[in-house]
Amino acid sequence: MTQKAVIFLGPTLDLESARSLFSGDVLPVLDFRPPASRGDIEKAEKDGARFICLIDGVFFENCSVGHREILHALSDGIFVMGSSSMGALRASEMDAFGMTGIGTIFSLYKNKIIESDDEVAVICDPFSNAPLSEALVNIRATFQKAVSESVLSDFEQETLFNLASSVYYPDRTYDYLIQTARETNLAEPDTLDKLEKWIANGNSVDVKAEDAVLALSFLNRKLSENM
Repeated sequence: MTQKAVIFLGPTLDLESARSLFSGDVLPVLDFRPPASRGDIEKAEKDGARFICLIDGVFFENCSVGHREILHALSDGIFVMGSSSMGALRASEMDAFGMTGIGTIFSLYKNKIIESDDEVAVICDPFSNAPLSEALVNIRATFQKAVSESVLSDFEQETLFNLASSVYYPDRTYDYLIQTARETNLAEPDTLDKLEKWIANGNSVDVKAEDAVLALSFLNRKLSENM
């Protein structure tokens, strides 16, 4: 049987959904851990991981995952991949050294379309790791979809996205943004009502979760090949 795979996962995708992406023979080698901070990649290596998947990591409240510890793991022949959040950011910086990046957000960082950590940062429940705010990269995709479905005009999309960009990341929720837009007359009330109902009907986009599904499905295939 292949050696252990450590997956750093938090608010991007719930554990039950993540585990459902793996075949039964792979599940016993998986070690799901909370969002990674400085030193956690090194610890995973010391614990015997030969596959490391970085999805979620801490950003501002603690020291983030270091480039040096990723480089050390890669130099020791460990397969290291990243996606969705901190993983996408680090993979875009380390792919030239052998780290594998997966998904749309990785490509956005790699191609310098987005650059700031702020694009993927969210605040989450300290006990459940459930997200309590919305990532800017998801808001961007949601508003772009709203334009394509004639919920917003291009001008309204740009105006509301600029508002989202200006808001401190823990406060970014669709409810807060729509309410602030109402209070500051950034868009017509009818437009904001329409957007609010459209989002409530499940039309928001979660690029981070979509990328996590891609990454974990890829890891499942990789691990299955090594059984």
